Amino acid sequence: MSNEEMMAPTVTPLGATAYLAAEEYLEPLLAELGTVQSVHGRLVLAEGPARPSAWAQNVWYDPVLIQIASIKQGAKALRAIQRNWALYGFQHHRRAQLIQDNLPHVSAKPLTFFTPPPAAPLGSWTLLNENTILAAAHCSSPFRNGEIEFIEDKVTPPNRAYLKLWEAFTRIGRTPGPGEVCLDLGACPGGWTWVMQSCGASVIAIDKAPLDPKIAALAGVSERRESAFGLKPGDIGPVDWLCCDVICYPSKLLRMVQGWIESGLVKNFICTLKFQGETDHETARAFAAIPGSQLVHLCQNKHELTWIRLSPT
Repeated sequence: MSNEEMMAPTVTPLGATAYLAAEEYLEPLLAELGTVQSVHGRLVLAEGPARPSAWAQNVWYDPVLIQIASIKQGAKALRAIQRNWALYGFQHHRRAQLIQDNLPHVSAKPLTFFTPPPAAPLGSWTLLNENTILAAAHCSSPFRNGEIEFIEDKVTPPNRAYLKLWEAFTRIGRTPGPGEVCLDLGACPGGWTWVMQSCGASVIAIDKAPLDPKIAALAGVSERRESAFGLKPGDIGPVDWLCCDVICYPSKLLRMVQGWIESGLVKNFICTLKFQGETDHETARAFAAIPGSQLVHLCQNKHELTWIRLSPT
């Protein structure tokens, strides 16, 4: 072992936060964050404590720089902080993977819905150069790089949109249940209706187009053939969950949601903001400002964000 390897690695707090963008969505993250220090692949460093960031798939809190002389020293330095680590690799791939191989194995098997998120802390790290690790022991997501993968049902649901709702329920640790009433706005062909019905809830599906026949035939599912935007809260009455994956401009969705909030008839909301062309950051901020809200980019989202507002449990 060289003298360099025998010396303890230098660990330097950065006084910053790191934000990992989803694949292909670095630009919306940069626009959302404003001034940043540096960009490393999809990982963005910005000065100071964490900022609200819907486009970050994972947020690395209080990251540090670790100067290392070897692969073994890098792994040892990370193990000295905590046990579980996930690699975000964007360069020096072989060296980074060799360090990760010297760390305890962290399982990343696809989940069966509804499996609780992992409880063990999971840190994130990357190599900025051959001798510099950027690492954070505490991250916003318990999943590797914020990525949630499910064992899919490739037979029953009529499309893959159901995975968004699976992910949303997994993130919040709650699902609809027996005795609850759900409203699915823009339901056709029925992927979200299927998810809520499979959780034991009753579902009112709203769309001008019909549900897939096998979804419409499920127990507890009823259809109303009308526009989600023409529906008045008083036409439905109290519901436990309002879920909406309809294609529309986010500003139009915001006006509709505000009406349902003002009605006081909905306990919980999960809605998709689908951006047409440019990202509408102004409307996204308006959604995020609604009290009790979460605004996130799910792994299953494309050029979309998911807005979640829950009643207290």
